[in-house]
Amino acid sequence: MQVEETTYNYKVVRQFAVMTVVWGIVGMLVGVVIAAQLIWPDITFNIPWLSYGRLRPLHTNAVIFAFGGCALFATSYYVVQRTCQVRLVSDQLAAFTFWGWQLVIVAAAITLPLGITTSKEYAELEWPIDILIAVVWIAYALTFFGTIMRRRVPHIYVANWFFGGFILTVALLHIVNSAAVPASMWKSYSAFAGVQDAMVQWWYGHNAVGFFLTAGFLGIMYYFVPKQAGRPVYSYRLSVVHFWALIFTYMWAGPHHLHYTALPDWAQSLGMMFSLILLAPSWGGMINGIMTLSGAWHKLREDPILKFLIVSLSFYGMATFEGPMMSIKTVNALSHYTDWTVGHVHAGALGWVAFISIGALYYLIPRLWGRAEMYSIRLITLHFWVATLGIVLYISSMWIAGVMQGLMWRAVNSDGTLTYSFVESVKATYPYWTIRLIGGAMFFSGMLIMAYNTWKTIAAGKPYDAPIPALKPAVHAAAVGVQPMPAHGD
Repeated sequence: MQVEETTYNYKVVRQFAVMTVVWGIVGMLVGVVIAAQLIWPDITFNIPWLSYGRLRPLHTNAVIFAFGGCALFATSYYVVQRTCQVRLVSDQLAAFTFWGWQLVIVAAAITLPLGITTSKEYAELEWPIDILIAVVWIAYALTFFGTIMRRRVPHIYVANWFFGGFILTVALLHIVNSAAVPASMWKSYSAFAGVQDAMVQWWYGHNAVGFFLTAGFLGIMYYFVPKQAGRPVYSYRLSVVHFWALIFTYMWAGPHHLHYTALPDWAQSLGMMFSLILLAPSWGGMINGIMTLSGAWHKLREDPILKFLIVSLSFYGMATFEGPMMSIKTVNALSHYTDWTVGHVHAGALGWVAFISIGALYYLIPRLWGRAEMYSIRLITLHFWVATLGIVLYISSMWIAGVMQGLMWRAVNSDGTLTYSFVESVKATYPYWTIRLIGGAMFFSGMLIMAYNTWKTIAAGKPYDAPIPALKPAVHAAAVGVQPMPAHGD
C-alpha cells in the first residue's frame, strides 16, 4: 500500500496508451476499406453490414472516440499527475473509465455495422450507449478534477486548463445533443425536430471538433512539445490568452455547417463571423507551440518524435486557416458536399490529431515501461516519413477533386442546362480517389510500424510507476515552463 501511495498511477495510462495504438489500427483499416469501396463498390461482396453506409460511421467513431479518445485519456491522466505532483484521486474510478470506454467502443463496433444508428453525425450511437458514455465521462471528470483539487503545487499548468475545458464541454455537448425519446431498446427519436435538431446537431458536431479534437489535443501540445524539446513554452501568457479566446469563440461557429439551409440567415452569418474570428486564437496557439523550439531548432534534424509534434502544429495551422476560409458563404457554395471537405477534415484528423497523439505516445511508452527510449528510433523516423507522404497524397488529391467537383456541378450551358451530369463528376473523381486510397494505406502502414515498435519496447521493459518526488521549490517553476523540463524522469 505504501508503494501505491508514493508512486503515480501509470497502470491506467499504460492501458489507454496500448489501446490507442490498437484502435488506431482498427479505425484506420476501416478507413482504407471504405476508401477502396469508392473505387471498387463490390469489394465487400455486397454484405450489408460491410456496406459503405455502415462502415463510414464506424470509421469516424473508431478514429475519433476510440483512437483519439484513448490518446486523450492516456495523456491527460499522465499530465495531471505530473504537473500536480500527486497520484490520481481514485484508482477505482480511473479503472472504471478505462473499461467503461472500451465497452463503449465495442458496443459501437457491434451496433453500427448492424445499422443501429441515430444517423446524427459523430453522434450515431443509440441511447443505451449514450447513457454509458455519460456515466464514463462523469467518472472521468471526477477523476481529473479531483486530482487537480489534491494538487501539491499552487499553479494549474495550462495543459490542464485545456484538458479541463475539453472534459466539461464534451459532457455538455453530448448530454444535450443526445437527448432522445426511446422507442425500443435500440431505437430512439431526437428530442428536437426540424431545423432546431439540425442546429443542435451542428452546435454539437462542430464543437466536438473544437473541444474533443482541438482543445484536448492542445493540452497534449502544451505539455509534450516543451518536454520533448527541453525548452519552456515560448509564451505562457499567450497560452492563457489562447485558452480563453479559443473556448469562447469556438462555441458559436457551428452554424457554418448549415449555409444555404432553412436555418435563419442571421444564424448562418453569425457562425461564419465567429469562424473567421477563430483564426486568431488558433494561429496564436500554433505559433506558441512552434516557437517553443526557439534555440533548439537543430533538434528537428535528429529527433523524429519532435518532427511528429512540430509537423502536427503545422497541419493544425493549415487546417485552422482552411476551415474559416471554407466557412465564408461564397467559398462554401463551391466546397460544400465535395471532397474538398474530406481533405480539410483529414488534414486536421491525420496531420494534427494523429500526429500529435503519435508523438506523445512515442514520448510516453518507453517511460511507462522503464525504458530510456523506444525500441527503434529508425522505425520512428520511417513512420514519420511514410505517414507524412501519405497525408500529402491524401489531402492534395481531395483538394483537387473537391474544387473540380464544385466547378463541374455549377457549370451551365448557355441555355441554362447543366454542362455535366453527376455521373460524369464521379467518373472524373476516380483517379483522385485512387491517390487518396494510396495515401490512406501509407498512413495505415505507419500505424503498423508503430505497433511493432511499441510491442518490442514493451517486451524489453517492465511496467514502471514513477515515484512521486518530494516537493521542491523548483517544481512550480518547471511546471509553468519557466525552466526547461528534464527530458526523462521529470
